[in-house]
Amino acid sequence: MSLSIRNQIAGTVVGVAMGGAMASVTVDVNGGGLTAAITKDAVETLGLAAGIPVVALVKSTEVSLQAL
Repeated sequence: MSLSIRNQIAGTVVGVAMGGAMASVTVDVNGGGLTAAITKDAVETLGLAAGIPVVALVKSTEVSLQAL
């Protein structure tokens, strides 16, 4: 499958927290963390659970940072 999304980050799911309609999926990326908010339906359709290898597809028009 060919994708137009250029920011593709391989990692492993380390946790899934289910909410009402949404879920928070935490991914380990080379020792760093990435968290995605996706629908519960997407979690079930993709079969996401701890230990599953994934590729995070990041498509954004803006990333904001704040100095600490």
